[in-house]
Amino acid sequence: MSVTEAAVELAAYLLARAGLPGLFLLAVAELLVAPIPGEAVFALAGFLSSRGAMGLAEAVLVGTLGNLAGALIEYWLGLRVARPALLKLGKYLMIGERDLEAAEEFFRRRGALAAFLGRFVPGVRSLMGFPAGMARMNPAVFAAATFSGSLPWNAAFALAGYALGEKWSEVLRYSSYLDLAGAAALALAAIYLAAKLIKRRRS
Repeated sequence: MSVTEAAVELAAYLLARAGLPGLFLLAVAELLVAPIPGEAVFALAGFLSSRGAMGLAEAVLVGTLGNLAGALIEYWLGLRVARPALLKLGKYLMIGERDLEAAEEFFRRRGALAAFLGRFVPGVRSLMGFPAGMARMNPAVFAAATFSGSLPWNAAFALAGYALGEKWSEVLRYSSYLDLAGAAALALAAIYLAAKLIKRRRS
């Protein structure tokens, strides 16, 4: 059994036993880089909603609030832990305070859009809180963008699970394609940021 399969079985057990509180905890864990595919969690929640175990709208809302809680924990860790550590270790990683200032400027200008769109990219969606916290993005703006981006994503998979019924796990057949898209997006973002840093140093 793979790690993902084990995580899905654990999610199914927790949702069946704990209902909406379990969904909230799973949604928090997903954002803290746990090996729990959010697509499966919300598809399963949609299936349970079709059986009357929970309301569909309630499941989407509670799960989205869980995502928000997880993202805010990431934001705090980025601000209080990752940023000071990066400043101390920056000379070994070729990252200085000026680079962090450039990141802050980026998040001031485009952080809301980045946080919103990042919620639709697998891989990226589980990490956005860290750079936002490190760059000291406005927390209220970050929270609003995270909630706004999480809601339609979660609703889409919950509706799919509701419609598929007992075949809700079919969504996992396509999760590998979503993972590939997320990996490609991360690679492009890394190349873009590296190019910006190199250009800034040269200037």
